[in-house]
Amino acid sequence: MEMFNFDVASLFSFSTLSAIILGTLVGILIGALPGLGAVLALVLMLPLTYSMEPMAAILLLLATYQGAEYGGSISAVILGIPGTPAALVTVFDGNAMAKKGEPGKAIAYSLTASVFGGLAGGLALIFLSAPLVKFALSIGEPEFFLIGLLGLFAVGMLSSTDIVKSMIATVLGLMVGTVGMDAFTGETRFTFGKIELMEGIDLVALLVGMFAISELLLMVSKDLKVKYKTDQKGVNSFITRLEMKNVRKVIKPITIGSLVGIVVGILPGMGAGPASWFSYTLAKKASKSPETFGKGNPEGIAAPEAANNATVGGALLPLLTLGIPGSPSIAIIMGAFIIHGIQPGPKLFTAESDLVYGILYGFLLTTVALYILGKFITAGFVKMLTIPNPVLIPLILGISFIGAFSARSSYFDVWLALIVGIISLALIKLDFSLASFVLALILCPIIEESFRRSLILSQGDYSIFFTRPISLILIVIMIIILGFGIKGAVKRKKVAA
Repeated sequence: MEMFNFDVASLFSFSTLSAIILGTLVGILIGALPGLGAVLALVLMLPLTYSMEPMAAILLLLATYQGAEYGGSISAVILGIPGTPAALVTVFDGNAMAKKGEPGKAIAYSLTASVFGGLAGGLALIFLSAPLVKFALSIGEPEFFLIGLLGLFAVGMLSSTDIVKSMIATVLGLMVGTVGMDAFTGETRFTFGKIELMEGIDLVALLVGMFAISELLLMVSKDLKVKYKTDQKGVNSFITRLEMKNVRKVIKPITIGSLVGIVVGILPGMGAGPASWFSYTLAKKASKSPETFGKGNPEGIAAPEAANNATVGGALLPLLTLGIPGSPSIAIIMGAFIIHGIQPGPKLFTAESDLVYGILYGFLLTTVALYILGKFITAGFVKMLTIPNPVLIPLILGISFIGAFSARSSYFDVWLALIVGIISLALIKLDFSLASFVLALILCPIIEESFRRSLILSQGDYSIFFTRPISLILIVIMIIILGFGIKGAVKRKKVAA
């Protein structure tokens, strides 16, 4: 009940509202530009959180995340090129509707569905957090160790096409996560005499290199002369002409997309991409006119767009309650907690209750901001889709280096970001999973500390990990995920043959 005693007025401070507005604007812009996406948007905004209050910092990133998921639909509709992976499904009906001369109407359905999906995810976050916190407080260190492993298993097995390479990336992430000072003994590990590595590898520099620098290098390796042409006719006044009767037509697919997005978001290793596909398939089966899907049916726009925004709230749930991020985007948001010296998890609800409740209600506020800003500025962002890569790449590169430097005012971090970017580009080319690497890196402290504390409690007896009821359930789930992963790999190998 403490949640309902929170002073919502505290969310309307200048710093918090400014953070939400800035995050939404940047998220929509980066999400709309083809080839960039939500992860890059979050990485670019992460350095700003150093100088902000924790609540404003987290809401800045959440607003960016939500804005990017919606922004991906803009280029999907106008250009037929998804701005984010989750917007790929939106291309089918969104671009088809745009080709009929109704691009504004298509984006209007996307915005409406995104807002409804975001609100559904926010409400799920509010009402499901208390039961999950009670569960988290009832378990011990062995279970937290296994939950961390479960997250790695899920990401490695379900979100990658090559399980072996994904597991290698996971191990590399765990290894990098051990760099720095041992939390139990105070001994330094793998620092090679570098003072800059005493506290571990700087998270901001690593993420900038892994997701920003590598993406820019990938863009440079492609055709820089590519130019996109847009037809802005019919976009400028689309929102005001969306009648309520048109919204009522897509209530069912929006509901389907929202529910699917929440459930898939909670599951580690899934994310907005699978949620969009699942919701599109279910909405098509539930539609009275499934034969029109892919030909400009608004239901085919509403379902995936509701799903990809609902996953944001769903994915935030295990982070806040269990301290476990389920995707790279959520791992970056967890990085903002770590930057401010805050460890997400069940104890957060008692130690930092005002912060948690501010995030829960502030999440709804970010969705409102998405609707207001999306309503008035989307037409302006359409013009930015034509920004040529020779202009865009140096701009983002400069912002990336400034972000890497500003985190600790260290040139070492700039060089680190550049080196990590080059290595990450090689890993991408070799089809290794960056998602597995970064989640292993973020989860490493939780996994290591819970593992060692468990052995201290059991006096070195490893049976503590498989003799407790919840531990057994978690192990069974991991075995099931392993089975699905192997089955999928075998199936893909047969198809390739």
